[in-house]
Amino acid sequence: MAIGSNRSGRHGAPTAEVTAAIAALDGVLARSPILSSAPLGPSIRRFANTVVLVGSEVVPSEMLARLKRIERDFGRRRGARWGARVIDLDIVLWSGGTWRSKGLSVPHLAFRERDFVLAPLGVVAPDWRDPRTGLTPRQLLARLRKLKRLG
Repeated sequence: MAIGSNRSGRHGAPTAEVTAAIAALDGVLARSPILSSAPLGPSIRRFANTVVLVGSEVVPSEMLARLKRIERDFGRRRGARWGARVIDLDIVLWSGGTWRSKGLSVPHLAFRERDFVLAPLGVVAPDWRDPRTGLTPRQLLARLRKLKRLG
């Protein structure tokens, strides 16, 4: 699961919001360090990002409902896409492989394009393999960085 914040909330600055979100999750088995990354889209504020590995028996659609409740409890409101947000909780991977339902695709559709997900993912799940490409997080990150250099 990827967690990000670029707006202060009731728990404090974005790093504190991310830390509080981790504490609000059940079953955290591992977490990467929190890193700072440039925003995507029109937002101008940097993000605090991390990836956590969560052990749970629930299916992704039920997990998504739980994450949306946490986001609401943290004060997240639906707003402009790519805008500032107090907390963002995304299901990136699932041990069951792929999942598709209305409003949810696992693996996350854009995770292969986000170094702020791939780098910490390599910390918490270094041996995981992308069900589409068969590559590890480290290999996906190397591929992404090469594309950025060439692009």
